[in-house]
Amino acid sequence: MSPPESDAQGDAKGAGERRLIEIREGEGVALDRLDRLLAERLSLSRARVVQLIAEGRVTVGGQVVRKRYRPRAGDRIEIELPAPVSTRLEPEDIPVGIRYADDDLAVVEKPAGLVVHPAPGHPGGTLVNALLFHLGGLSSIGGDRRPGIVHRLDKDTSGLMLVARRDEAHRALSAALRRREIERGYVAAAWGHLDEERFTVDRPIGRDPRDRKRMAAREAGRPAVTHFKRLERWNAAELLAVRLATGRTHQIRVHLQSLGHPVVGDPIYGPDWERGFGGAGGRWAEALRRRAGRLFLHAAHLAFEHPETGEALSFASPLPSPLQEAAEWARASS
Repeated sequence: MSPPESDAQGDAKGAGERRLIEIREGEGVALDRLDRLLAERLSLSRARVVQLIAEGRVTVGGQVVRKRYRPRAGDRIEIELPAPVSTRLEPEDIPVGIRYADDDLAVVEKPAGLVVHPAPGHPGGTLVNALLFHLGGLSSIGGDRRPGIVHRLDKDTSGLMLVARRDEAHRALSAALRRREIERGYVAAAWGHLDEERFTVDRPIGRDPRDRKRMAAREAGRPAVTHFKRLERWNAAELLAVRLATGRTHQIRVHLQSLGHPVVGDPIYGPDWERGFGGAGGRWAEALRRRAGRLFLHAAHLAFEHPETGEALSFASPLPSPLQEAAEWARASS
């Protein structure tokens, strides 16, 4: 598939632009829905793509189509992108560690408990509000709710995040993420003892049909691959190094839960799991959960190539307190 191309640059007043995607023979995208295809190729959220389609801003061969249209070889898909609307989000002085920043991008440390971007129930007090205060401008890709967000972390997950400050950098980083050229490593503690020291989980993830607020490992989901390595074996839990090959919502948490070993302190996929051990093991597990006090999942490693300079950048983040203190206690008591 040819990359999205702009065939209208817009005028000096900030008019929108038109993008063109041409599908050639043998590209194997015939089974992809249009909204999924455009979300990936334009680095936009699915919700934003659906909105563009509903507004008649997406045509195939000059004809307006629906989001469920399945692209075919020979299609010329034109997308009209309206001029970016200046974000109305207010900068907020929320503490966030800035590990690196230049004109194109930034690497930040998100604390646990901080929502990444505004959503229903969280109109402010988010990482985006904090970034507007500490960094100023962010890329307009992602719309007025998710400016600059290249990838996300769950609210209860801490650690390293990559954000874009310019649209060109955002597009390049999103493409690198799709090509799996951005390394994202995590440290997690999982309940119980896993059978292998190193293993990979390759299970699709989709919305849980019984609870749309949860995700689940299910055949009807999207491909999801996670690599695990045991770092330490504790009394009733294990410390794991985790590497993502894909980036689905709650991926690490869902994959570990699907194995019967949810993340320690997971309020969605493993609530009260520690009570199932019983006896001394149960008391130990309850003490670990209490000491951690939160989801035991931390984005500890991030490495990528700078989209403008080509420089190889790598960042590491140690376990924050109280996770570090909980790990020390678990190590000493096991």
